[in-house]
Amino acid sequence: MKVLLRDAEKLICVAIFGLMTLVGFANVVVRYLTDYSLAATEEILTNGFLLLTIFGAAIAARRGEHLAVNVLFDLAPVSLRKVVLVISFCLSAVLLALSAWYCIELVVHQYSSGTRSYALQVPGWYYSVGLPLGFALTLIRYLQCAVGEYSRLSRGSPDA
Repeated sequence: MKVLLRDAEKLICVAIFGLMTLVGFANVVVRYLTDYSLAATEEILTNGFLLLTIFGAAIAARRGEHLAVNVLFDLAPVSLRKVVLVISFCLSAVLLALSAWYCIELVVHQYSSGTRSYALQVPGWYYSVGLPLGFALTLIRYLQCAVGEYSRLSRGSPDA
């Protein structure tokens, strides 16, 4: 259970990437053997890439590898770094929370309107239901990273 909590986004990415690999490989084999393509694979792969990106962002947020411009941050004194870190986290948290919220609204709208995907004709919310979870997980991982970075700054760690 501890592994699931610690590495949830990694396990989700492995599952999504594995499924995408199988679907893409099946499409190549079918196209090679029959000169036809499985049209539904584009739909599955496109939505898989979207989910892979969101959950990959959670991995990057946990490691502190998100996009950042650190030149001014690194030159600032530690007390100012703490302030910048808190402001940065608050702004990022608002963005991620709003992203999760609007994705929940998207899923609810897709569910209530009965939107269906274009190729497989499955309910559209099937593809979108992972988005709010991905943004929420990214927010949690970013919080973990920010708390760790703030602790390093407070201790005066040389790698901070």
